[in-house]
Amino acid sequence: MQENFTVERSRNPLTKNDFVSDQMVKWCPGCGGHAILASVANVFPKIGYKKENFCMVSGIGCSSRFPYYVNTYGFHGIHGRANAIATGVKVANPHLSVWIATGDGDSMAIGGNHFIHIIRRNVDVNIMLFNNQIYGLTKGQYSPTSPMGSVTKTSPQGTIEHPFNPGELVLGAQGTFFARAVDTNVKIMTEVMFEAAKHDGTSVVEILENCVIYNDNAHTAITSKDLREDNQIHLKNGEPMIFGKNNEKGIRLGQMGLEVVVIGENGITEEDLLVHDQYSQDPGIHLMLAKMTLPYYPVAMGVIRSAMFSTYDDLVEEQIKYAKANSTIKNVDDLLNSGDTWEI
Repeated sequence: MQENFTVERSRNPLTKNDFVSDQMVKWCPGCGGHAILASVANVFPKIGYKKENFCMVSGIGCSSRFPYYVNTYGFHGIHGRANAIATGVKVANPHLSVWIATGDGDSMAIGGNHFIHIIRRNVDVNIMLFNNQIYGLTKGQYSPTSPMGSVTKTSPQGTIEHPFNPGELVLGAQGTFFARAVDTNVKIMTEVMFEAAKHDGTSVVEILENCVIYNDNAHTAITSKDLREDNQIHLKNGEPMIFGKNNEKGIRLGQMGLEVVVIGENGITEEDLLVHDQYSQDPGIHLMLAKMTLPYYPVAMGVIRSAMFSTYDDLVEEQIKYAKANSTIKNVDDLLNSGDTWEI
């Protein structure tokens, strides 16, 4: 794990207030976006870069209002194109910390192609994926992550499409960093965003967000006070995978894959449980963790994968330096007089 020191750090300590915008936040009362915005305001001062070296990029959707609500440079793009725009921003100016605010529809429907390719290229940007399993801004159509059978304005008899699992999609596209959080836990969101900022490469943080108007209680089975301890597992690097109201359950690797076990039953001890290794180069266990879903497994929270590989922007910089050092063409005159020339 390496922190990106190509981005200039602030000489004076910054606070949350330095990143608060003067714009009115136009999300619905109770929208999970407010908690995500609070997490960003918490984590940006902690990251420590100069304020003007943050750049927030978005596409279209409720999530994509984000650049207006953070006091940094920003770019409000068009539907599904935030990841393409952000790639250009980062390659053109590697000294920026680039953050992308996007939704499950914006990045995985119209923007699906750009989403998988920015991950495959491993551009050093940070993607915050707001997953409310619905199109909120356009008033309640089903999205690529809506569970099969969801009744919406565009699926009155229930959607018949198989949903994407964002973590599975990210790792299938050779993703180097994937984390998951819920909008009801600002502390965990802030922690995973900080880890994302430290990661050199494309980081994707899926945030399970509630849309109070068009898909209220979509994540209740994971977030409600009486269920969350049994239905969430918070992964911590180097620690055994334990969960449950009394920390009585765990995850172990069995012959057929991951298994939920009860500590103390059938001779099971903590020694039998998987120990989380988020830095493993092999994505096998990471993929299994990302795919865990109710009712058979708890949903994995925290940093699931954080593996180090070469980044697209670093390799582009190396190629540019090589070309400059080895090209016989140093200026426009050299270009105009290169190749076959003649006088008329």
